[in-house]
Amino acid sequence: MTILSFFTRASRSFNGYPASSKLLVLCTLSSGGLVAYSESQPDVSKTSVQKNEKDCKKKRVVVLGTGWAGISFLKDLDISTYDVQIVSPRNYFAFTPLLPSVTCGTVEARSIVEPVRNIIKKRNEEIQFWEAECMKIDTANKKILCRSTIDNNLVGNEKFSLEYDYLVIAVGAQVNTFNTPGVLENCHFLKEVEDAQKIRRSIIDCFEKAVLPGLSEEEQRINLHFVIVGGGPTGVEFAAELHDYVQEDLVNLYPTVKDLVKITVIQSGDHILNMFDERISYFAEQKFRRDSIEVQTGCRVISVSDKEITMKLKSKGEICSVPHGLVVWSTGVETRPVVKDFMGQIGQANKRILATDEWLRVKGCEDVYALGDCATIDQRKIMEDIAAIFKAADKDNSGLLTIKELKDVIDDILERYPQVEHYLKSKHLSDVTDLLKDPKGNDRDEVDIEGFKLALSHVDSQTKNLPATAQVAAQQGAYLSKCFNRRHQTEDNPEGPRRFKGSGRHQFHPFRYKHFGQFAPLGGEQAAAELPGDWVSIGHSTQWLWYSVYASKQVSWRTRVLVVSDWTRRFIFGRDSSRI
Repeated sequence: MTILSFFTRASRSFNGYPASSKLLVLCTLSSGGLVAYSESQPDVSKTSVQKNEKDCKKKRVVVLGTGWAGISFLKDLDISTYDVQIVSPRNYFAFTPLLPSVTCGTVEARSIVEPVRNIIKKRNEEIQFWEAECMKIDTANKKILCRSTIDNNLVGNEKFSLEYDYLVIAVGAQVNTFNTPGVLENCHFLKEVEDAQKIRRSIIDCFEKAVLPGLSEEEQRINLHFVIVGGGPTGVEFAAELHDYVQEDLVNLYPTVKDLVKITVIQSGDHILNMFDERISYFAEQKFRRDSIEVQTGCRVISVSDKEITMKLKSKGEICSVPHGLVVWSTGVETRPVVKDFMGQIGQANKRILATDEWLRVKGCEDVYALGDCATIDQRKIMEDIAAIFKAADKDNSGLLTIKELKDVIDDILERYPQVEHYLKSKHLSDVTDLLKDPKGNDRDEVDIEGFKLALSHVDSQTKNLPATAQVAAQQGAYLSKCFNRRHQTEDNPEGPRRFKGSGRHQFHPFRYKHFGQFAPLGGEQAAAELPGDWVSIGHSTQWLWYSVYASKQVSWRTRVLVVSDWTRRFIFGRDSSRI
């Protein structure tokens, strides 16, 4: 075909199409490439009308929060199907596992945050973000009431409302003070980036005040006594970071008080890191002892003043007071006020935390989902459905359940009730049918309803609540986005387990958490890790594993480069002690 005939046919092909879609196609024989050039500007008015019509058909999804759960949900959500709006008082995502490093300048605060609008930009800016705080959820009218968190004297209304078709609550939780007197007024917390920055300034203040002329040695000791309440991962990591900061940097800058610094960890339980393997807990306590970090277990704090912390020793019942320079409170989390108010509306006022089903839907409220630290999955008990399960499995209605009939529904049972699998593992059993053996351990070919109830009577004891960690929140966000993306496909073709009460199958597979391990940095370039398969790793090599995992988990290449460069800077130049 000659070049002339090619363009002639191309011209005929484009005949009849609107001018907005005509293209001039140029072929370069030397490289075989194609260059496409638009003949005219697109019909803007027509495109705009089509876009508006398409947007009107979209369901509106409102997301509350820009933490791990919210951002994980947004990253994978198909925004071509939904009109997405985000409401959060923070216009950034923070990599919270590195907050203890921010307190001592190992990592800078801006290195672990990614602006929400950067994330939106990567999604072609089809997501809207409002920097505001949700004050109330109106489920009756499917509306939320919000208030701007910008305190400047700028014009315009502070309050506004948003309507939703689907609401995703991912506001996280707040620090739990257990109503201990003086905690809010006299303690630092480690939940937000701003908290870490305040702690960093306060540490320097303690040292600068201690070296002022005219202070007695006792006054210097008090100013340099750092108390951490809570022996969980956050408290232990902060204590380790602070010890390294003091020994590697501050003793060189404040040599006159280097022997007066004291770090104390107060734990109400018998051991620190008690949610880890006992080998890790033991190693952490031994290392802290070598590092002269005092660990006081079995102590409950009953009040905190600006100069003293008062606690009760559980073993002796004695009450003692200890002077301090700085107190960091890290003892767990509780529900935020807006969520508590919402729980009162939907009949969950008597619960400690917002309850959802296994698909992350809020119980008692349609089209509202909750994930992350603000909610917990209320796993359905197998004994509540035991009669329905038996009836569904007993296909011949004989009143007896055979092994073959049970095997036909085993997969659905294991998916719908994960506690069954946990129970089998705890009893070292390989299969559900092992539960049907008689008291002497002999196999049975069939079992009646009472025998079936007896076999599964202890299974619900293995129902577990998920920890309030970034790993759980991120997995929940990713799971929920997949459900939203497949909503239309699964309406007619449900993919979940069978409904034992009722007919058909559930629309989606229920959420299943996969534990990939957890770290506990212990200072001195040593860390402990609890890995899947009951593996425990401790030492310097684990610290380098921690570096690689945390660098790879950053939300963007920008933060990844910044964090690695901060670690490099610290190795070469040490930490910055400026009070900024």
